[in-house]
Amino acid sequence: MAVKHTPTGIVHSGVKGGRTGCGFNTNENPTHWVDSHSTITCDKNGCKN
Repeated sequence: MAVKHTPTGIVHSGVKGGRTGCGFNTNENPTHWVDSHSTITCDKNGCKN
């Protein structure tokens, strides 16, 4: 599953209500995150690999 950060448009691995692969907490500012089926665009360690 992927989750998109709407202010930046970056798609991370992970789910809304938890943490992304690179460590962002989606419970902080939950309105900034939406579930997505898009290709992951985050280049940080944990999301891309």
